[in-house]
Parts: sequence; structure tokens; C-alpha cells
Amino acid sequence: MVELGLVPFGSIGLTIFGIDIYFATPAVVGDELIGAAQFVQTPGSIRLLLDVILIGLFGGFYIVPLNALIQQRGRPSHRSRIIAGNNVLNSLFMLLSAVTAFSFGLSLSELLLLTAVLNGLVAIYIYTLVPEFLMRFIVWILVNTIYRIRTEGLEKIPERGAALLVCNHVSFVDAIVIAGCVRRPMRFVMYYKIFEIPILSFIFRTARAISIAGKKENPAILEKAFDDISRCLDNGDLVCIFPEGRITSDGEMSVFRPGIERIVRRNPVTVVPIALLAGAPVEAAAVSAESLRADVAALLQDEDRGPVVVEA
Repeated sequence: MVELGLVPFGSIGLTIFGIDIYFATPAVVGDELIGAAQFVQTPGSIRLLLDVILIGLFGGFYIVPLNALIQQRGRPSHRSRIIAGNNVLNSLFMLLSAVTAFSFGLSLSELLLLTAVLNGLVAIYIYTLVPEFLMRFIVWILVNTIYRIRTEGLEKIPERGAALLVCNHVSFVDAIVIAGCVRRPMRFVMYYKIFEIPILSFIFRTARAISIAGKKENPAILEKAFDDISRCLDNGDLVCIFPEGRITSDGEMSVFRPGIERIVRRNPVTVVPIALLAGAPVEAAAVSAESLRADVAALLQDEDRGPVVVEA
């Protein structure tokens, strides 16, 4: 499984320890070769050694998920060529680094400093351009530090192609919990008044959430939401919706609104019921608000499953 939330974590570590190794090097590097025992006894050597180890560690956090992502999202027919092209680019940039160091007379520590600074600048640009990485990092930190979550059946969620996730609504953090458990990026449909909350609105827009309203509240927003959902599904995205339309007040599910049927009629994609406490995928032709509610209710009432928080 690919955890994209580790990529920003790795890039931050590479930048910090790449810069620190520059300031740690002058204290321990001299003109003469020394042995390992003498190196360890030199003041500042432990700091330099830790910098090297941590650069390797955070480099793994950075590169392994990216390589896995290439293999996961690349077309099987093109996968070998994509990996080969990626390796060629890596080799070219390593060669460019060596030529740069030689041309400008940079020492190894100066080259690491330059690389760390450039890595930080490029990371900021990339996370602004592709917010998925940064959002995954924030969600991964929140979910894995605040909650203890056990999941079941997530393999039932399609790895690629359009699909609709249908879930009961128990709290304001449902979307965060689901996003932290499902590795695949998804678009969440949320109530427009929450979507428009200052400051939070920036986060929701960055996460590409879809704003929706009741038919009587704002028909224009409602129609735009259906159009946005349809466009996402046409593009092969994963969309998550809470058909109850509100958070439960007594722990029981409310009636699922028929908008879910309208979505599936327009885009006959696979629908996966999810319970926050999911079920087998349901063909579009068999979808109805009442049947999906019954599927989710059955999952919630299954006592044999134990205290499962998220299932799919």
C-alpha cells in the first residue's frame, strides 16, 4: 500500500538534516585521513553521523512511496517504461549534481547544502501545485496520532476507475478518518455552510471538496454539486458522499436522501457502502437509497465484527 503522507515528512527531514550536515562538517573534517575510532572521539562527530543516518532514513520516507505510487498508478502496459524513464531521470540529475559541484568547486558539504535548499524550495512548489501530498501528510498525522483505528475490507474499494463511496455520518471528522484509512485520493461532498467557514474553506478547496446544499436552501449550489460529482466520476475519480445529509444526533442512521440514486443514474459506477463502525460493492443497476441504507445498517448491527471504526 502507498502512503503518500510520508512524502512531505521525508522531504522536510531531507531539507533539515541536509542543511545541518553543512554546519556540522567543519567541526569534524580536517585535512588528514582518520580512523573510525578517532572520528568518533572528535567533537561534533556524533552530530554529523546522525545527520548522515537521518538523511538516509528520511530519503527512504521520501522515495519509497513515490516509487510505489509510480507502479500503482501507472498503466500496466506502460509500467516498465515509466520506471525505466524515472531511473534515467534520476541518473541524469545525479550526473548534473556532480558536474555542478566540479564546475563551481563545491565541497561535498556545500553540495549537500545546495541540494537541501533546492529540495525545500521545490517541495513547497510541488505541494502547492499538487496539494494531495500535503493533505495526505496532515491527515496521516492527525489520524495516526489522535485515533486508534482498525479497518476491514478496504481492498473492496477499487484501486482505479470511478467509484462512489456511501457512508453513514457520525461526526465532523468522518471525512478525515476515511481519508486517513483509504490510500486512494477521493473527493468528498460536504454541506455548503461548513464548506464556506472562513480559513477552513481554504483547506476544503485545497482538498477539492464538493459543496452541496438542500434543494430548498440553494438549488443552484445543488445542481452545481451534481454536475461536479458527475465530472469527477467521468474523470475516473473516487467520490465519497454522506447521503443522510446530516450528522446523527442519537447514534441511529437517518433516511438516505434520494440524491444518491440521481448520481448513479447519471453515472452508473460501482457503489461501495462504508460504515463508520462496508460491504460488498453494489452494481449501479441495483442501487437505491433504501437498499444502501439497509446495507450500512447491517454492517453497524454485526456484533461479530467487534469495535471496528472504519470498514469498506
